[in-house]
Amino acid sequence: MKSVNRDWLDAGLSFLFPAVCQLCADARATPAEGYVCQACWQNLRFVTPPCCERCGLPYAGEITTAFECANCRDLDLHFRWARASVVANDFLRGVIHRYKYNRELWFEPFLTDLLLRQAVPVLRSENCTGIVPVPLHPVKQREREFNQAERLALPLARALGIPVLTHLVKRVQPTRTQTQLDKHARADNVRRAFAPVQPKSLRGERLIVLDDVLTTGATTSAVARVLRENGAGEVLVWTLARGL
Repeated sequence: MKSVNRDWLDAGLSFLFPAVCQLCADARATPAEGYVCQACWQNLRFVTPPCCERCGLPYAGEITTAFECANCRDLDLHFRWARASVVANDFLRGVIHRYKYNRELWFEPFLTDLLLRQAVPVLRSENCTGIVPVPLHPVKQREREFNQAERLALPLARALGIPVLTHLVKRVQPTRTQTQLDKHARADNVRRAFAPVQPKSLRGERLIVLDDVLTTGATTSAVARVLRENGAGEVLVWTLARGL
């Protein structure tokens, strides 16, 4: 049934949009490819070692020993480690912005592909019991009509055979955008933004917090703190993209 529904969706998109890349408008790209052509794929940079063992910040050059970056040494992070699939360059930030704020949901297969390529091989060995998407404040969710972290979590959860857990953490305070804030201001901005839905409802579970972009880790760390205080044993973070 899912295959039939997907075929109908692709057919509908093909009727509304020609099979051309929605980024360069030059090359062929199908709905199944998220309307992103192979030439535009070349603008992407996957996150590969060496990187900070705590936050996953990638570094150029030859680093053969485990290390923690200055950003992590200066912050109180509540996750064991954070990793991302691709570097958040201007190209990818533009796609994510159009996906989130313009409801250009045809990019979802493309973004999902990026996420799963890197996340699944790593997370399969971690034996986590569920994925917690970073929640939006209800006002923002009503405005946007969907939570991008929750939508991206669904295919990852299917690939890992674990549930998406949206009933553990809620966003209780609206926060201003993190874009123009330094790392300490980001941490203060989200410090009291999240709360447990049911206090003390966890019993040592190992969980994955999922979001679209990580920069300093302040938002995902704030969610991880709530989970840890609520009884989670260990929290890992995975994001689609990593800001530099």
